[in-house]
Amino acid sequence: MNQLLKRVTMPVAGVMLGMAALGNLLQSFGEGIRYICGVLSAFFALLLILKYIINPKDFKIDMNSSVSASVSGTFPMGIMLLSTYIKPFIGNAAFYIWAAAVGLHILLIFYFTYRFFIKQFDLKDVFASYYIVYVGIVVASVTAPAYNMQAFGNAAFWFGFATFILLFILVSIKYNKFKDIPAPAKPLICIYTAPLSLCIAGYVQSVMPKSKEMLIVMFIAASIIYIFTLIKAVDFIRGNFYPSFASFTFPFVISAIAAKMTMAALTKMGVQFINLKYIVLAETIIAVGFCLYTYIFF
Repeated sequence: MNQLLKRVTMPVAGVMLGMAALGNLLQSFGEGIRYICGVLSAFFALLLILKYIINPKDFKIDMNSSVSASVSGTFPMGIMLLSTYIKPFIGNAAFYIWAAAVGLHILLIFYFTYRFFIKQFDLKDVFASYYIVYVGIVVASVTAPAYNMQAFGNAAFWFGFATFILLFILVSIKYNKFKDIPAPAKPLICIYTAPLSLCIAGYVQSVMPKSKEMLIVMFIAASIIYIFTLIKAVDFIRGNFYPSFASFTFPFVISAIAAKMTMAALTKMGVQFINLKYIVLAETIIAVGFCLYTYIFF
């Protein structure tokens, strides 16, 4: 067991989140597929919890790294999603798990802001993983309807959307100014495709009333970012495998989910995009491929 736990690193939480989201993406193909993804996700969550219980010093070290600390946000995001998996079995108790995960993510936002913005800020240490900390709370918007918490989900969406705009500027400046990025950290740029797609999912789930114009603009922008990120991912996958390949999971899954939700929402609004179903299918296949590849190698 100790040998197994030594191989477990913070990016495992990203794979855990990706598998939980993948189950939701594939739910229309069968509830069994969804629960298989949920079990795989929960297994990684358990490994990560055991890792830090047995080796608390490793957690302290990781939380003093801007990359690892930002990636840690994928853990409460994943727990929020997993809470909806177990809700049919434990009823209202699932809400407290969801609320605890939301609270944990909010604590991370405060900690990260103080530690890496107020106390010590260096533009060189800024990576796309910063999106996870601030925009990641929008997972609460996606899952809020399961607990009749749409009002909170609405607030979480607008916070995440606002921080996405600010971080898009900051992170883009960093990547344009400092191009000499260590090879293990380069795949993190694939996280770029996640925040706006996550905002789309949160917008569809928790914001009322919805603007079809805003939804279309967000989707077009998210699609442009998706193409850019996909090209990068294909390039990275040809090289050595790094734990940062966890960024191939949730970002591409949530992009497919966002496309699927956009199609459904626009149809309800009376707007038809005939070719959108093919985009959804293509993005779903890509997401499954990346998730399986990353899960196997981890």
